[in-house]
Amino acid sequence: MPDPRFYDALGPLTMAELAKAVGAVLTDPTAGERTVDGVAVLGSADPRTVTFLAHRRHLLELQDARAGACFIEAQYADQAPPGCVALVTRAPQAAYARAAQLLHRARSAEPGATIAADVILEDGVVLAAGVVLGPGVRVGRGTTIGAGAVIGAGVAIGRDCQIAARAVIGFCLMGDRVRIHSGAVIGDPGFGAAAGAEGLIDIPQLGRVIIQDGVSVGANSCIDRGAFEDTVIGENTKIDNLVQIAHNVRVGRNCAMAAHTGISGSVVIGDGVQFGGRAGVADHVLIGDGARIAAASGVMKDVPAGETWGGSPARPLRRWMRESAWVSRMAIRRSEGAGE
Repeated sequence: MPDPRFYDALGPLTMAELAKAVGAVLTDPTAGERTVDGVAVLGSADPRTVTFLAHRRHLLELQDARAGACFIEAQYADQAPPGCVALVTRAPQAAYARAAQLLHRARSAEPGATIAADVILEDGVVLAAGVVLGPGVRVGRGTTIGAGAVIGAGVAIGRDCQIAARAVIGFCLMGDRVRIHSGAVIGDPGFGAAAGAEGLIDIPQLGRVIIQDGVSVGANSCIDRGAFEDTVIGENTKIDNLVQIAHNVRVGRNCAMAAHTGISGSVVIGDGVQFGGRAGVADHVLIGDGARIAAASGVMKDVPAGETWGGSPARPLRRWMRESAWVSRMAIRRSEGAGE
């Protein structure tokens, strides 16, 4: 279930109400009065939540799910496990997105309040002019927050941190000795939409951002909160300016990302990984411990631990260099043969 520090619960809803609201068909009318309190993905669902089956490749995972209900296509409705009510729809993920909007709402700041009444500041916290602290914010001893920074509801910031001017932080639990530079945005929703009968529907992003001790985040970088799980930045990782880290990404300890690096959703990055400037990584890729990604590379598949890759699509560095040299030689020969 979403963290109540960041999300208000709007439920419960009965199965009948839920089916009507999203345009699904309740396959078991006798279950119409059963209720759900929230949404969850298959792996974390429980009897009080509704989930969805996006693709047949997740059927085995559905069999192990403990969900109270599942949005599912008609052809797979009989695959719902005992105790799980099938809600039949042609667009399960879109139905899930609509249900999430009905059952959960992100907490917001109190109207007109610059610093909420229940904020807790430990000794030695320094707030510059124009700082906004939302309801339930906690700030640790010795932390400084720069002018115009906005800290959203429920955020916890550790001790001896430095939050620079105009940073925006929400849906985040932050460790000690973290540095967030000017204009960084942490915890905004990641990019996710599902196709439904009425067009694209935003999928509510119900996770958090976890930033561990000693991390630094450069100016104007963005770290999206998780869609279902948390986005995690490991201890002592250093992130340059203008870096984008998408939802559900897990970054290990002591990693380095140069400017303009872009990490797509659900990427898992091991410890000690280094990225050159303008490197990009496709979604759901695994990068092993100690790997290095050359500048301007485009990583499309898993990178083994300890290897150095470059190019686009990225491959082992020596192979990329040999291929680049060969292409260059062929181009020169053709040019010379044509008399150019």
